[in-house]
This record gives sequence, C-alpha cells and structure tokens, in this order.
Amino acid sequence: MAGAAFFDLDKTLMEGSSAFHFGRAAYRAGMVSRRQLASDAWANLRFRLHGSTDQGTDELRQRILDSIAGQRVVDLARMGPDILAGILPLLYREVLDEAYAHQDAGRPAYIVTAASQELADVLAHVLVLDGGLGMRSEVRDGVYTGRAAGPFTYREGKAEAIRELAAREGIDLSESYAYSDSESDLPMMRTVGHPVAVNPDRALERVAREEGWRVMRFDKLGRRIKWAAAVGSVALVGGGSGYVAARARRPRRRLLRRR
Repeated sequence: MAGAAFFDLDKTLMEGSSAFHFGRAAYRAGMVSRRQLASDAWANLRFRLHGSTDQGTDELRQRILDSIAGQRVVDLARMGPDILAGILPLLYREVLDEAYAHQDAGRPAYIVTAASQELADVLAHVLVLDGGLGMRSEVRDGVYTGRAAGPFTYREGKAEAIRELAAREGIDLSESYAYSDSESDLPMMRTVGHPVAVNPDRALERVAREEGWRVMRFDKLGRRIKWAAAVGSVALVGGGSGYVAARARRPRRRLLRRR
C-alpha cells in the first residue's frame, strides 16, 4: 500500500478562512442578511483564534447546518464562481507545490476541511488534486435539510474521515503526510507517519518542536494583517463602505492655473 498527503484548507492551503468567502457569496446571493454575515464573520474569527470545546464544536456545526437548511443544492452550487474568485488568489503556492510533488511521487493528495464537502470537491477538481473530505449535509429532493450526513470534519472528525478513506482506498497511513497550521488538527496529524506544520500557531509549533516534526514557515506579517482587516470589513459591511463610496463619487475640483 502507498501513502497519501492530506492538506487542511484554512490558513494551510490558503491564506485566511474559506468561510469568509462563502459568507460573502451567500450575502451577494441574498441568502443571508447583513447582520447574519457580520455575526458569522465574528463567530468564525473567534473559532479560528481560540479553537473550540466539544460544546463549541457542536454549536459551530449546527450553525453551519442551520445556515443552509431549506436551500436548494443547485443554488449553493451556483455560488461556486464567487467563492472561488475569493479563494484562488489566496492559495499558498508553496503548499500547492507540495501537493503536486506528492502526486508526482505516487501519493494522492486530498483537501481535508471543516468546510462543506461540496467546496472540498470543487477545490480539489480545480486544483487537480485527488479529492476532498469535508462536512457532508443531508439532502432530500434537491434541498438541504439542515441535518448532518457524516462526521463533522473538525478535530477528531478529520482523523475519522481520513481513516475511513484510507480503509476504503487502501492507503498506508504510516507512509502518509498531513499538513496543518493549527493545534486543532493534531488528531489528523497524529494519524499519519509524517506530520508537517505549516505556519503553525503557538500550540502546534510547540508540539512540532518537541516531536521533531517538519515545519514550513513562509507566512508574512503583512498577509496576516491583510486577512484580519478583511474579516473586520465583513463586520462593518454597509458601515464605512458607504463613506468610501461617497468619497469615490465626489467630483474632483479642477485646479486653476495662474497665467
């Protein structure tokens, strides 16, 4: 059996959070209100910064499921171009090159994310990876019911999804690799023989140092500030942007030259 390579999405394969771009696309499509968008942006920021308890994980999962309950599958699929337009420019080329190197060495490469299975599938297709593992939602008659259809791919849920895929595809996890930036992905990283920390948070960096794991570090402070500003802008949707627009529309006075 051969190994495989598993890549976390948010802040590992891409800069920032895919949920931000999903929320923005949903707002543009009229699926969420401005208030819901700001609330989700703040909740997602807290989730990314502080991780989650078991209770917090369940609450996050339910919040995601509630947000799509009653929506047609086709309508969410049509948001794909808007979501990808936000995500693709933020991909870390260094990590994508790692994925391609694994493929060239005979190891399939997968995205593993707490985002939806649909987003994982689309990204894997566009990036020419071998597949994606995400949160599955129940669908009846082409409409999301708001109930889960599999494990929540976060913390232990990611490890569970990887083990299920390995058993199904005959993957040797002892010869496999896992890439992540966050302590929350330690269950996934301990499932494989070759964990790799990518721009790790403090907790993951400490574990990586203690256990001798490889560390990839290429993130720049400016990128982090840029992402924080982008998230903050969601919370201020409709606020400061109106001022900016008004300034943009204001006609410029011509300067009179003295003759």
